[in-house]
Amino acid sequence: MNIHEHQAKALLADFDIPILRGGVAFSVEEASKAAKDLGGPVWVVKAQIHAGGRGKAGGVKVVKSLQEVTEKANEILGKTLVTHQTGPEGKVVRRLYIEDGCRIAKEFYLSLLIDRASSRVAVMASSEGGVDIEDVAEKTPEKIIHLTIDPDSGLTPDQLQTFASGLGLEGSAGDEAGMVLKNLYRAFVDLDASLLEVNPLVLTEDDHIVVLDAKMSFDENALFRHPDIAELRDETEEDPMETKAKEIGLSYIKLDGEIGCMVNGAGLAMATMDIIKLKGSEPANFLDVGGGATREKVTEAFKIILSDAAVKGILVNIFGGIMRCDIIADGIIAAAKEVHINVPLVVRLAGTKVKEGREILSNSGLAIIPADDLNDAAEKVVAAVKEAAK
Repeated sequence: MNIHEHQAKALLADFDIPILRGGVAFSVEEASKAAKDLGGPVWVVKAQIHAGGRGKAGGVKVVKSLQEVTEKANEILGKTLVTHQTGPEGKVVRRLYIEDGCRIAKEFYLSLLIDRASSRVAVMASSEGGVDIEDVAEKTPEKIIHLTIDPDSGLTPDQLQTFASGLGLEGSAGDEAGMVLKNLYRAFVDLDASLLEVNPLVLTEDDHIVVLDAKMSFDENALFRHPDIAELRDETEEDPMETKAKEIGLSYIKLDGEIGCMVNGAGLAMATMDIIKLKGSEPANFLDVGGGATREKVTEAFKIILSDAAVKGILVNIFGGIMRCDIIADGIIAAAKEVHINVPLVVRLAGTKVKEGREILSNSGLAIIPADDLNDAAEKVVAAVKEAAK
């Protein structure tokens, strides 16, 4: 689960992490009041969306008068920002964060995330902040600091020294940077975060370290321990189909391809998406109906897939362990009766009740393309989509 910058900063402030004063605003009037409360003389008007690259898209403005605050708030609120993380459809700005200005001497990049290779929290940092870290990693990888934290010992003095010196910070500024990193790590662990990104972390002209931006994501499996964080969810920032799927117990993530995937099991989903790419196409979604899906869930899964106009074909790939293939077949037929399926549909069934499932589909009268195995299924759905496009 993602949250907004202003929400992340409020959480981090509880861990003695230096942030600037600010106020959230849902209207131009609230933005003006927040600016007056801060006092100025410099403010930053920031769009609040769940995506990076806001500044390049015109969503972050430094202003020097209350009139400018009002003007920029009016300009940004309701605007659709298109960044490298939003996709071409962009995101509508529904709230702003009005923050104190800051005299910046140097900008840095810092993030904490789960390193799945080592099963530990990793720190990535760079002296090149305020830019795309991907470009830095590609063009100047020597400027990337990478630390892996032992959960028993935490951040060691040597690691803190490596971090500070890698950013070119010495003396009190280096000590302050180390303390900020220690507190960020404590926040990351205590709040069950999966990502904490600060871009930029800044050194001010008076030699203090400040978290100037903050992006946080959380492990949804741990939210039961953090009801206060769960309440920060902003469903307007999430795909409505993903939200609907979650409500009925389905795992669905929209992607950018053209072939809808309905599977049972995350591993099978990943394999299905990989083989679709191998055969020359792209998956339009990740949809896992789970091991104990009902006919009703399968029907809803079809509705969700077909609601995506980008879907040009559907691949159903089910291995019946707990899930029975005849249930999947009934769900496919039920969905077809409720929603007009006007794209090629390829079905591969294997496992429990597979014979019954195949018989149900073959007797349904639906234009279903059967497949013997995953390779066969992927080849057939990609070929069918290409043929339909002619």
